[in-house]
Amino acid sequence: MRRRLALLAVATTSLVLIAFLVPLAVLVRTLAAERATAAATTWAQSVATAAALDDPKVLEATVRQASGAGGVPITVFLPGHGFLGAPAPRGPGVELAARGRSITVDTPAGREVLVAVQGGERGTVVVRAFVDAERLRRGVGWAWLVLGLTGLALLLVGITVADRLARSLIRPVGQVAEVSRRLARGDLRARVEPAGPPEIREVGSALNHLAARIRELLAHEREAVADLSHRLRTPVTALRLEADGMRDRDEAERVGRVVDSVERMVDQIIREARRFDREGVPGCDATRVVGERVAFWSALAEDQDRPLRLDLADDPITVGVSEHDLAACVDLLLENVFAHTPDGTPFAVGLTPRRPGGGARLVITDEGPGFAHPDPTGRGVSGGASTGLGLDIARRTAEESGGGLLARTRASGGAEVVVEFGPGPAR
Repeated sequence: MRRRLALLAVATTSLVLIAFLVPLAVLVRTLAAERATAAATTWAQSVATAAALDDPKVLEATVRQASGAGGVPITVFLPGHGFLGAPAPRGPGVELAARGRSITVDTPAGREVLVAVQGGERGTVVVRAFVDAERLRRGVGWAWLVLGLTGLALLLVGITVADRLARSLIRPVGQVAEVSRRLARGDLRARVEPAGPPEIREVGSALNHLAARIRELLAHEREAVADLSHRLRTPVTALRLEADGMRDRDEAERVGRVVDSVERMVDQIIREARRFDREGVPGCDATRVVGERVAFWSALAEDQDRPLRLDLADDPITVGVSEHDLAACVDLLLENVFAHTPDGTPFAVGLTPRRPGGGARLVITDEGPGFAHPDPTGRGVSGGASTGLGLDIARRTAEESGGGLLARTRASGGAEVVVEFGPGPAR
């Protein structure tokens, strides 16, 4: 837009300058030629006055004086074929002036000023003053240079004014675009400071109203989710009471751990629903979180005789996911292994640094039947009795950090889920 306004200013200013400077340049050239012609005419008339006295000596002296002082070649054509002064051809103009008519004739070499003097005893005398082309154009070049520089200065002023005008329009438009991008990234506190023309201020005010309305709707939806999640506390509490009343203490302890996991999940849902705006970029140590979650599930794996192979990196790996989100993601993936494979099925968990760009690569494999659906990551897609949301939630968690998820059935059999998490915040 800024470039287009500058081009529009250049085109408009150029047309105005051409319409103004071209006639002015022609006028300057015409005035220079008229000034030189007028000076030559004055000297020719002074010589013609001397010729009217019909005194050859006075005429000859006047011709020498006019040619020397005026710088214009003066020729006096006498009746017959004689002449005084500078040699010059007796052209058609001279013949016409000899009939008693004073004229000005333009030739390729310059301009002839011919003054006829009648009344002599021998006939008409013609006084010729010649102005060459250089004298006709004297001073025109400098005048055109000044006009050109003036036009260039005016053009630069026009471009500068158009650029300032474009900035005054583009700056508020750019601010509106930046706020729109911030809203798209989830920063619902972003607002526009209305500026610029009334139309752009109106757009900024409308965007602010839209952002406020989105914030209100999300707040309402998240409160509704939090309320629904809070209602789950009652059946969770009932499950805990049932677990506490079991006679088999080992079984009661195992069920209690499961209830604790469900309760943590419900608490996390409530916190996430009530957390309206994320403060900064989330991040955590993936090595520690994955190790803790695998340790939690290893008790159940031992009860079901499932061989577990764990391969964690030795050093901490920071990923761009909050600790709670990463724990929930690992729990969902491990829960799928226990839910969709028979007891005794081996599985493995591996976590390595992601290359390049930082982050982590989490790989969970099992020796079960694999995935029944070609694309198990689709929301609601499930080959069993589950809701089919686990892999989709894990995928969205990975994508929000700048990574992704791949779920497939290996050629050797069994399922493989590869989750790549983006890097954490820069230190």
